[in-house]
Amino acid sequence: MNVVNVELAERSYPIFVGAGLREQLDALLGEYLKDRSVFLVTDSNLEKLYLESVAGKLSAVSHSVHTCVFPAGETSKQLSTIEMICRKGVKAGLDRRSVFIALGGGVCGDMTGFSAAIYMRGTRFVQLPTSLLAMVDSSVGGKTGVDLPEGKNLIGAFFQPEAVVIDTDFLKTLPARELSCGYAELIKTAVILDGTLFDMLEKHARDLLNLADAERVSEAVSRCCALKARIVSADEKESSLRAILNYGHTFGHAIESVTGYSLVEHGEGVAIGMCVAAELAVSLGLISGETAARQESLLKTFALPVSIPAGYSAEAIFKAMGTDKKNSGGRLKLILPEEIGRAGIYTDVPVEKIMNAIRKRIGK
Repeated sequence: MNVVNVELAERSYPIFVGAGLREQLDALLGEYLKDRSVFLVTDSNLEKLYLESVAGKLSAVSHSVHTCVFPAGETSKQLSTIEMICRKGVKAGLDRRSVFIALGGGVCGDMTGFSAAIYMRGTRFVQLPTSLLAMVDSSVGGKTGVDLPEGKNLIGAFFQPEAVVIDTDFLKTLPARELSCGYAELIKTAVILDGTLFDMLEKHARDLLNLADAERVSEAVSRCCALKARIVSADEKESSLRAILNYGHTFGHAIESVTGYSLVEHGEGVAIGMCVAAELAVSLGLISGETAARQESLLKTFALPVSIPAGYSAEAIFKAMGTDKKNSGGRLKLILPEEIGRAGIYTDVPVEKIMNAIRKRIGK
């Protein structure tokens, strides 16, 4: 087991990473759950796979365990689901000492964390991410929230967990498409922060994608979490440095939005967004075409899309980018690669160059 610490003074917390950790939940979380009621939130898919066994482990170290299940899928990530979660919490008799626990992917983690942040003006929560995307991204850093028809994650709060327990064995039941989506975040992190991690992903792509080497998968996840933890510790609420973690996301969120949050998964949107950002970086002279091609090749190796679905216009995507919450003072804030392992924040990129980069990636 590896332990990564997110250093945030009195709100610091550990991230436990390893195979088989759900069998050790009683030992890992005992100090957080002792004499407290637990509210275990999951989706309808994971209910069948893990809810009973995880609830059993938690009941051994907590006062009581209550459960809440919502319909699986991004379409559940809305305010009505938050209301349902909170009202079930009231019916279960939860108080401010209770602990909300998210058992699921990014949708579950975002909604459980947001519910915990607003329930009785704030209680506690723990993340048990089951998807690779959640393990390396949404479970780390305290971003919580829900979508609006106008855009993704437009309502939410920064609310840090008490702990994150990452059992990489959960990945064995993950559909291949979702696993690939998770690797998009690892590749993103490598491009902006760690060229050595990028090299490792290139060298061991097949074993990682096939989950053939549990130790190497845990190593990759731990390394990605440690990189993100370092950024979060330095800039918790994304006032400056943390924005770099949004590489690919401004374009990706817009693509998700115009395609109705159903055709393109989040990780796929990020992958396509990274390719658009690389096209733009090449046009601005920030990176070479060879560097952009290297990124694209790795994304393809992990079975990720690299182009915007045909039939959608650059104008529609650019308009959707205008609602991105990472913008500042009416200006687009774009994260662009400068080499493998380093990226920068740019706010004065000519609109026509942005539009051209988007057009080059439509139906390619």
